Amino acid sequence: MKIIAILIGISLIMALVFLFAFYQALKSGQFEDLESPGFRLLDKKETDITKTNNNAKGKL
Repeated sequence: MKIIAILIGISLIMALVFLFAFYQALKSGQFEDLESPGFRLLDKKETDITKTNNNAKGKL
């Protein structure tokens, strides 16, 4: 019976840790814009700039 009490305590602590981490991510604005990153992949100007920067890094 002691092991059940220990497991319940550990699971409650883990749930609180995950809830705190989710709250911090929510507070920092991580979930505010979910669509723009997908459209950024399709933007040709953005990908050209990224390729240019990667080529410049490779030549160093």
